[in-house]
Amino acid sequence: MSWDTYQQAIHLMKQSEEECDFVGERTDELINKAENVLGFGFSKIYRDFVKKLGAGNFGSQEVYGVIDDDFENSSVPDAIWFTLTEREDSNLPNHLLVIYDTGMGELFCLNFKKVNEMGEPNVITYIPGNDLDKQDLTVIANDFGDFLLDLVKEETSY
Repeated sequence: MSWDTYQQAIHLMKQSEEECDFVGERTDELINKAENVLGFGFSKIYRDFVKKLGAGNFGSQEVYGVIDDDFENSSVPDAIWFTLTEREDSNLPNHLLVIYDTGMGELFCLNFKKVNEMGEPNVITYIPGNDLDKQDLTVIANDFGDFLLDLVKEETSY
């Protein structure tokens, strides 16, 4: 029930609006440009997140998304810039989109190579600097909705 968990996360965030610091709504034109630069389209849930919130923080949890169309000269929480940088610097596979940095050397990515029956990619771990054949790519959430709900619950201790 990925859409349901995503909606639950959004609802909990609205209840703690003072914890929200997001860049805000993004246009379809900007989202399409980001998808074109990456070489794949976003899933329904992630697209909705980016369209409504863009990118930013819920409490101390920083979720990467789309900020603007300067994908070469940006910084976190710009998922497009960070993903393109990691493709160049750490050989990040082209089917991964970085959405979160644990701060402990591990990145969480949407894996667009493997999507569920609803077209939603799971969230996997990626460790920059490790050879691709040594990457575990552990699944940490079934989709972005589950991932976001887990982050929100962790931050709010629900």
